[in-house]
Parts: sequence; C-alpha cells; structure tokens
Amino acid sequence: MEQVDAVVIGAGVVGLAVARAVAMELAKQSDSPSVYVLEQADSIGTQTSSRNSEVIHAGIYYPHGSLKAQLCVRGRELLYAYLQDRHVPHQRLGKLIVAVNADQDQMLSGIKERAQKNGVMDLEFLTKAQAQALEPELSCSSALLSPSTGILDTHSYMLSLQGDFENAGGVVVFQTEVVSATCTNDNISLRTQSGDTIDAKRVINCSGLKAPLLAKMFEGAQNSSIPDAYYCKGNYFLLQGKSPFKRLIYPVPEAAGLGVHLTLDLGGQVKFGPDVEWVKDPTDLVVNPKRGELFYDAVRSYWPALPDGALIPGYAGIRPKINAQGEKTEDFKILDTQDHKIPGLIHLLGIESPGITSSLAIAEQVIQRLL
Repeated sequence: MEQVDAVVIGAGVVGLAVARAVAMELAKQSDSPSVYVLEQADSIGTQTSSRNSEVIHAGIYYPHGSLKAQLCVRGRELLYAYLQDRHVPHQRLGKLIVAVNADQDQMLSGIKERAQKNGVMDLEFLTKAQAQALEPELSCSSALLSPSTGILDTHSYMLSLQGDFENAGGVVVFQTEVVSATCTNDNISLRTQSGDTIDAKRVINCSGLKAPLLAKMFEGAQNSSIPDAYYCKGNYFLLQGKSPFKRLIYPVPEAAGLGVHLTLDLGGQVKFGPDVEWVKDPTDLVVNPKRGELFYDAVRSYWPALPDGALIPGYAGIRPKINAQGEKTEDFKILDTQDHKIPGLIHLLGIESPGITSSLAIAEQVIQRLL
C-alpha cells in the first residue's frame, strides 16, 4: 500500500492537463508532492484523444451558460497561448459554417447570436459570393466565417503536457487499471487490476469512456447523481488527392454532432466526419466502407465536385456520451464534494467535444474545486 498526494485516472488529453495542473499547484505547497497518473493502456491518449478531428473550437454552438460554452471559450485562449509558448504544431486556419438553403440561412443567424452570448465576437456573415471568393469550390447560400477556429497536433500537445507533469515531479504509470475504490472522509483507497492498493488524498477520475462506470464503483460515496455511459461512434473518411480548400468547412449542426465536416490536418490531408453512429461496444472502431455512400451525399451538399471514388475509410472514434440516443445532449459534468460528499474526489463525465479545446480550462476548474 502506498500513500500519495493525488492520483489522476486516465492519461488522455484531459487527464494529462489536469495532472499537470495538480502537480504544479501541489509543488507550490510541498517540495516533493507525490502525484500519479494511472493509465490502463501502454501509452498516452489511446482512446478519444487520438481519434478525433484535432480541431481547436471557437465556442460557437454550445448553450449559453453551459460548461461546454464557458470552458471552450476560456480553454481556446489558454490553448493557443500554450501551443505558441511550447512551439507545439498548430494553425489558426479559420472555418466556414455553410448554409445551403433559406432555412439554413436563418439557422446561421441563431448560431451567430448564440456565439456572441458565449463571448465569441469575431464571427462574420458572408454572402454566397464572399464565401466563394475565399473558397471557390464551395457551394452555399451563405456562410459564417470563424477566424478563431484552428487545428493542432494533439499527440505533440499531450507529450508536452506529460513533460510538464513529469518536470513537476509527477509519474505516469501505464498498464494500470483502477477496478474499484473505497472512500472515507480523509482517504480514497484505489485498487488496481493487479491487486495493488494506492491510498490517495485526492483522486480525479478522467477515464473518459469508462468514467461513469468507474465513478459508480467508489464505495462510500453518494453516487446517485452519476449518469450512465453511452457511446456514439464517429467515422472518418479520407480524401484521395489534394484538397481544394484552405479552411475547415462545416455544415450547420445536426443532432448529436456537428455534421459531416471537412477538416485538414497539419500535413494538408483532408478528412471528412465524424458522422453519428450509436453503438453499445466502445471498442468498435472499425469503419464500415458502406457508410461512405452517406458521406458522398453529405459532402456534396457543400462540395458538389467531390469525385466518385475519392473517399476511403479512415478511422473512427467514440464520443463518451452521458445521454442516450434521442435524448438532449448533456453538458460536461464535473462532480465534486458537493455531489458525492467525499473530500478530494472529482469525476469528469461526458467530456466529449470540445474536450481538447477545453482541456486547460477544465484543469483550472479542477484546481478551483480541489485545492
């Protein structure tokens, strides 16, 4: 049995951002704080953190006053500053949110209004001609330009966070899965799959897809407010050939996601997705080539010149949902002592998009609630 100051469960992008913040804060209070990240895989960021669009979101779509809205806007500012300071590869490309008919033209007005309420003040309405002047291959009736949207190399970002964490004295322990926990008012005892026990003063559950399931295993805590876990698969298809676009292209949002959008990586590779496919198995990451047929129709609504046969299956990721199919999309949930009555325990639940953009702001929230 080992007694430590803090344990973060999960070495995804949010877990690493939280661990970094906790280690740096505790280092101000003690010469050698013991802070561990316990990760069930053999490397960092193997799940949702490495299977996404790698987009830095502006904070446009989320309900006013929600944690997603607040933490995305704050997180975007922190993230751009961090990436620039650490020379982590990224680009502020901007994106176009495109309408293709009169009904969607009206939706853009609502999107802009919501964005302004969230503190995103730089959106610009574009006419069809203005949008096509920026992107000649684009088909639309109008568009919103978001200059604050960008892309990043998520793995390089996670490596930088891990480096900061380790420089502050933290240790990442791989192939170590937490399978149960017992809570008292002054201690949290974690048990791993190997039978080892770690006693911690503070525990932050950042385990992503399994976070709700794990949260319910904390004996001695009041777990009635913990939601169930649901899994929404997002499939991506890659474009064969060179992209005619210089910016990200998004359709107006759809249920459970932001539509089949066009994004670029830092190497210029175009990818389309994610779509929305509700699944029961979070390990189901195979892209069904037949879903590409639906992608052609979706993409051609804003890029009619997409050639036949140009899309090939890419990869898939799983959104860690805490709402079922057909239910209203839930906000991020950060459960602390007020929720479960255990000092030093925090659960981060439903941290889907914009989780990467929000990661440093989520870490700030954890510090405020924990220390």
